[in-house]
Amino acid sequence: MYFVTHMNKKNLGFRISIVLIPIFILLHSTGLFCQENTRWTISEHQTIMLRFDDANAMPYQDNIEMSGKKVSAIIYYQIDENQNLSLQKELFYPQLRTYNQPNEPDWKKYRAYFKRDIEMDKSPEIFLDGKMLLPSKIDSIEIGGFLRFYYQEHNGLRFVRTLFPSMDERLFIDQWDLINAAQKTIDLTSEIYLKVQIEEGYKGDYTFSISNYPDDEISIPSGKKVQLPIFYSAQLNEEEEHLELKDAWNSRKSFLDTIQQRLVLKTPNQVLNTLFYFSKIRAAESIFNSSMGLVHSPGGGNYYCGIWANDQVEYSGPFFPYLDYQIGRQAAYNTYAHFLKNIPAGDGHIAYAFEVDGHFPMTHLDRGDAAMIAYGSSLYALNTGVEKARELWPLIEWSLAYCHKKKNAFGAVESQSDEMEGRIETGTANLSTSSLYYGGLKFASRLAKALGYHDKSEQYSQQQLQMEEVIESYFGATMEGLETYKYFRENEYLRHWICLPLTMGIETRSEGTLDALFDKLWTKNGVEVQYDPNKEGQRFWDRATLYALKGAFKAGAKERALVKLLEYSENRLLGDHVPYPVEAYPENNMKHLSAESALYARIFIEGLLGIEPLSFNQVKLSPSIPEEWPTVILENVSLSGNLVDIRLKRISSGLHLKIEAEDKVFFDDRIDSQVVISF
Repeated sequence: MYFVTHMNKKNLGFRISIVLIPIFILLHSTGLFCQENTRWTISEHQTIMLRFDDANAMPYQDNIEMSGKKVSAIIYYQIDENQNLSLQKELFYPQLRTYNQPNEPDWKKYRAYFKRDIEMDKSPEIFLDGKMLLPSKIDSIEIGGFLRFYYQEHNGLRFVRTLFPSMDERLFIDQWDLINAAQKTIDLTSEIYLKVQIEEGYKGDYTFSISNYPDDEISIPSGKKVQLPIFYSAQLNEEEEHLELKDAWNSRKSFLDTIQQRLVLKTPNQVLNTLFYFSKIRAAESIFNSSMGLVHSPGGGNYYCGIWANDQVEYSGPFFPYLDYQIGRQAAYNTYAHFLKNIPAGDGHIAYAFEVDGHFPMTHLDRGDAAMIAYGSSLYALNTGVEKARELWPLIEWSLAYCHKKKNAFGAVESQSDEMEGRIETGTANLSTSSLYYGGLKFASRLAKALGYHDKSEQYSQQQLQMEEVIESYFGATMEGLETYKYFRENEYLRHWICLPLTMGIETRSEGTLDALFDKLWTKNGVEVQYDPNKEGQRFWDRATLYALKGAFKAGAKERALVKLLEYSENRLLGDHVPYPVEAYPENNMKHLSAESALYARIFIEGLLGIEPLSFNQVKLSPSIPEEWPTVILENVSLSGNLVDIRLKRISSGLHLKIEAEDKVFFDDRIDSQVVISF
């Protein structure tokens, strides 16, 4: 039960009541499948705005996830036809594991985060002339690392409400700014609000509180404001509660400033630039303290304080060295190090995830995880340097050896499933596993050479060539009249993961594969999982769309890729469900899983710019820049341990490339299709 306390500091009188925990009714039926027109606009402050100044914007409902090291929140909000706001909060404190209820299935233990569903929206208890002051109608919404609601003026006062997580504490803040828009001073009274719950969990006593501590008398001069934060906090045992608005605000602002200044994309298209920036926020904020150290986790209401061979090893881990965000770098390293510690003895497959603070290894299924690990780890190691590369080398070597042992009679790598974990049939050997193995061999060969393991480098290079032949002979097929791939030998329908050979640099069937992806499989939400004209309804996972777009740029289909990239980006940034790439639909209703945002950024880094590490001090660039773009700039990108700016300019004879740091120019000349830069 909750103890709800209202306190007036003048007379220290207490009114205490007991209420039951309400059932949380989520806004899950949000109708977010697709959209015809964009709703939001980009502001001059690199935020996005939704203004309710015409009937077409209403009603509107959406949700967004925001995270810090000890808290994550999914905020569901709805604006009705009268411009009234309804808001609900789903709060997670991931390090605090709870007990399963007797009637819950066993799998619930993997999602047993200390969680609170706040259905009833709360505003500060402030009074004007003895009457409780409530916010009025919504004018507009703004998103840019914070979620902000602007209310219309009422009684000379205007509310501005800002929601954000603490980056360091078990704390989420709903900050209310009360602005005096009148020509006179306005005097208010207020009451403290405190709501507390205590629950026993695996680590001890968990205390959850909702609190607001305003002064009991508030005087606001004309044109000034007061801040009235509501704190949603959790503590373990006798932990000290740290409810400091300024500290929480500064930590969030500092994080956003850092992300804004590193890996800055500048193209002629503001939608792409802004979604790139937003994707950096979502990818970098979803990092949690855990028993494994800092780790990146997907989020989405299901996945916290855990690591996965696809999301963290394959998707986000290789991104963080480019961003040069130290917390992200550490989180990525901790992921690879934990998989290294857990290489299985004997011939068994490696765990595909370590959930619930790393304590629960998931070993019941081989999803082709060794191939994911080989690819992600070798790419990460090349971008990180010799010391960590030597440390992680046994993990890469083991992963490649495991894949080699799992080859069938035709040379394709067998696995029980792929990263979709049986949601759709994959046969005994699928294209995803073999393509990722190919990518692992490609980058591991380069890594082995850089480390001085020349025999291994040659071995992996030869195996890479053999694997390319296998991908062509075993998976190459005519599907729907197109020269592309069968996802597995018995496969009858086009599948989204046929994009993977393109992303790994195999262009043999690029034309037919791009036709399949962008003509047959493409929907208003990107690439569909499977093309089946006889089946009603669509199913999509953004990760495949993001890989497909990167692969299209890598294959040189820049104009075609740009059209689809713009369509996808406008939908995700300015459509009905904003402002990040999502996981999937209908499963989990398009939650903002964070590793997908890392994949979005990698479209530009590895696809449009074609950046690939060749060694610890050598990088290849193969730009695929749309003809109508005069310039592309990527500032403050980390390459081979150097923080540099990449500047591409279109000239009459092609492209001019300049790569420079503050005190050094590494390259300044015209280029053809590609160039190798030594640092």
